[in-house]
Amino acid sequence: MKEAQPPVVNINNSPSPLNTTKPLRFLVIGAGSRGTAYARAVTTTTAGVIHTIAEPHAFKRQEFGRNFVWGDKGGSPHEGQEFTDWQEWLQWELKRRQQLQHAIQPPGVDGVFICTLDETHIEILRAIAPLQLHILCEKPLALSLADCLTAYRVLGGQSPSTIFSIGHVLRYSPHNILLRKLLLVDRVIGDIVSLEHCEPVGWWHFAHSYVRGNWRRQTPAGDGSLLTKSCHDIDFILWLLCSPPPVSSADNADADADADATTDSGSPHLPRSISSTGTLTQFRPARKPLAAGSATNCLSCPAEPECNYSALKIYRDMHVKQSIFDWPVNIVCPDIEDVVRPFASSSSNDGAIAAAETHLLKRLGEDYSRETMTDTEIASRPWYGRCVYDGDNTVCDDQIVTITWDDEQPSSSSKASPRPSKTATFHMIAPTEKQCERRGRVYGTTGEISYDSRTISVYSFATRSTTEIPVPRQAPEEEKSHGGGDYGLARSFVKAVDAVVRRGWEVERAQRRFVGCSLEEAVRSHAVVFAAEEARREEKVVKWGEWWERKVSGHEG
Repeated sequence: MKEAQPPVVNINNSPSPLNTTKPLRFLVIGAGSRGTAYARAVTTTTAGVIHTIAEPHAFKRQEFGRNFVWGDKGGSPHEGQEFTDWQEWLQWELKRRQQLQHAIQPPGVDGVFICTLDETHIEILRAIAPLQLHILCEKPLALSLADCLTAYRVLGGQSPSTIFSIGHVLRYSPHNILLRKLLLVDRVIGDIVSLEHCEPVGWWHFAHSYVRGNWRRQTPAGDGSLLTKSCHDIDFILWLLCSPPPVSSADNADADADADATTDSGSPHLPRSISSTGTLTQFRPARKPLAAGSATNCLSCPAEPECNYSALKIYRDMHVKQSIFDWPVNIVCPDIEDVVRPFASSSSNDGAIAAAETHLLKRLGEDYSRETMTDTEIASRPWYGRCVYDGDNTVCDDQIVTITWDDEQPSSSSKASPRPSKTATFHMIAPTEKQCERRGRVYGTTGEISYDSRTISVYSFATRSTTEIPVPRQAPEEEKSHGGGDYGLARSFVKAVDAVVRRGWEVERAQRRFVGCSLEEAVRSHAVVFAAEEARREEKVVKWGEWWERKVSGHEG
């Protein structure tokens, strides 16, 4: 497949010389929930600073700037700190670099956080890769395997010259790091035989994001919630069962004072086969209550009082009336903080609640008409007050993926241990009480481990007893951010950039030591998602080795 080439940037693109005095500066592209989460983590737990924001929504941009860039005490952005979109920043940065040789220019940035909608990631990566900045891209990397492979190429392939990190935050939570150590280093259950992992999305969360929200429709390639929601979980499984085990500090030549850094050693144990089944079970017209009639919006639906998925119940009753104005209310009403801010000094929340409810109901009342609007117009934006049974969502709300591995014997010259066959099953399910609180069980030759988002327990066949493993405690703010994964990922990325920019490390060493995931590994975990979706759509078993060879060869051709 012939690909268009990335734009040529006729300026000096070599990495900046070592900078040991000035703080690391970062650009955040996208001031939504993910951009805000990473900015908060960088600002509160690293030596880096958020220097620049690029965001088209004026309120979001100003709110983000006040919180993380120029401050809220009468401060205002300096040149190079505020842009209406990433293209505007890119043009400014190119001009800045071209003029550096003629005069002193405003400072640029060392790294970029890409936190925009999924479909924009590849365009941004292609455009900014020539700038040789360090990049953290929110998951998914791209919406097709071809675009993931393009990203791999433009970012340097096997020999990248900058740090790259992907938003697979499950790798970076203290709970999961401990779980992996128990399994792969301490080998508390011997050889792994089988793993069961479940992501309970949450009944109203799925309705918000995957029925009414931005992630409700499959990509052109037919990939849906497995990619946009659960590529986290597929990567987590591969991190446990495919990636080489971490090296202990005693054997690690890179060991230093950074206790949370990890280094893997060796080659991956690649899967043998991948299969999947899944469907959209609930949220379709056939399930619409008869009492709802032709209503398309909760505010005008006669069945609303009895409907669990009523937008009024979810956004107003469960959140606004409880003085909860952040997610998901701030997704429905991005300017909700502006609405409630005038009431911040009041001793009662009644005024804020009343103002927020009025504002919310106006937004929820926005409706579409199939008589006057095209399907494309309806699909172009989310409708948070819509009937969940009368929408245009196409993604699975129940899906199972099975991955198998064969025995792998090391070569006669290798000191590595044999890697036995094993199986993993993953279940993504929407109608659950728990919301994104993953749980699972790993079966081994000498025992089994069960885990959820907060606990780990080990059962030993030898002693016939169960041991509860203490999990590191975290600050509440970190705990609610993917179990500390958001903070762990941001810290690891900033430490890797710091090692290169300020300490003179080679990129490969810093990537391995702090990020713990190579660009190749990130692309491979996405590829497993695409293979699983192909298996689901075509009702077949994908043989990984043959599939991967065919896809990569076809892309390069």
